Amino acid sequence: MGDATPPASLLDVLNSAPGGNTAIVLPDQNLHLSYDDLRERVLSLAAGLRAAGIQRSDRVATALPNGLPAIATFLAASIAGTAAPLNPSYRYEEFSFYLSDTNARLLLAPPGGAPEARRAAAGHGIPVLDVDDNGRLEGGGNGTPPSAPAPNDIALVLHTSGSTGRPKRVPLRHSNLAVSIQNIARTYQLTTADVSLCLMPLFHVHGLMASTMAALHTGGAVVVPARFNALAFWRTVRDCRVTWYSAVPTIHQLILARKPGESNLRFVRSCSASLPPEVMARMEDYFGVPVLEAYGMTEASHQMASNPLPPAERKPGSVGPGTGVQIAILDDAGAAVPTAGLGEVCIQGPNVIREYENNPEATAKSFFGAWFRTGDQGRLDSQGYLTLTGRLKELINRGGEKISPREIDEVLLAHPQVAEAVCFGVPHPAWGEEVAAAVVLREPVGEADLIAWCKDRLADFKCPKKIHIVDAIPRTATGKIQRLNVAAAFAKA
Repeated sequence: MGDATPPASLLDVLNSAPGGNTAIVLPDQNLHLSYDDLRERVLSLAAGLRAAGIQRSDRVATALPNGLPAIATFLAASIAGTAAPLNPSYRYEEFSFYLSDTNARLLLAPPGGAPEARRAAAGHGIPVLDVDDNGRLEGGGNGTPPSAPAPNDIALVLHTSGSTGRPKRVPLRHSNLAVSIQNIARTYQLTTADVSLCLMPLFHVHGLMASTMAALHTGGAVVVPARFNALAFWRTVRDCRVTWYSAVPTIHQLILARKPGESNLRFVRSCSASLPPEVMARMEDYFGVPVLEAYGMTEASHQMASNPLPPAERKPGSVGPGTGVQIAILDDAGAAVPTAGLGEVCIQGPNVIREYENNPEATAKSFFGAWFRTGDQGRLDSQGYLTLTGRLKELINRGGEKISPREIDEVLLAHPQVAEAVCFGVPHPAWGEEVAAAVVLREPVGEADLIAWCKDRLADFKCPKKIHIVDAIPRTATGKIQRLNVAAAFAKA
């Protein structure tokens, strides 16, 4: 499966798998769900959403932890309307922004759970429906399953953070996702015999597309623990006969701290943050299988490039050649850079978005003609392998979580004692980057108080772990904060 024409929609992915095969394994519940069972749950949910008034273009937000409900609601919402999964650890202000920005018509949440999401939904007059642990709407819900979505229908909307503004909406069509799923499956030669271990959150394209949908596309199984637990990793791999998993380097390093076990692993995939060559070498010694670094982003429906399986060459420090995606290195004017020359990584392909939603300015800045500008700097070698050398944007990449510094600036500036604020990333041995900030005060206030202020208003991964209190923040002649200079000054602080 996965070698011919891409499926037309995510419904086709669901319908094409062998019904009796195991689709989902929930090790915490000792539950194995067949494709027939998964289809029944998804179509029942889609019918319930239709009965609740959801139409094709309506946004269905979810605030659910990893598990069957997150997968089933994603598929059902993409079939009935458009899925808009949100990080369940968001705070009230964040839920309020994302629910409003996506124009969500409905919120799906665990029974009695997600209180801050519920409060935000209530503030916007958005109804909330409960989804139980079995992936069913509480109280049932009669309705007729919707017709199949068209390839051009928007299946999924996610946000990506920009360094100079609020998060941008990324509309991913069924055709985008279908091609991406097929590219991933082909890259790793996935079959019905493969078992994926999903360790990434199911509100990001990494967990949704690579760990989950690529496996479902090929009729394999997906093992979904409720949460990542390094202590339970090898037991889960052994008991569930896992053949591969994909994660950020932070998770890999936590696993490396444990004694290795016997397994059926045939490869390990790393994506969403840079994998240092020395860590890759340690991983291959530890796991005894190929470690394949890949390159992905939300605007490309996840994967753009990947190191290949043996016997093809995998290059430490490189993210590999394009996987069904054209990659070019362009200069500031959009002209091609010679082989091995540095420039901006730009991409083309049917998995890549055409535009940001309702944001023509961001769209115009993000394309050189048909080439999408990733904002990353890199080079291509003579074999077409891509090496990333840095980010042109000012995003902070904390263990694969892309964080907008301006969003944190705004939270700090809302504190009554803060006159100026600038947030930036500093190197961190495990996360790649950690969040830090510098502030100029109006009146004395302690660093701990400022961090507590942020924790009340931001998800934990966004909160600065160090706040420097300074007399002045460097600016350009036009008054623009020199964020990179500030970051460099405090990188070793």
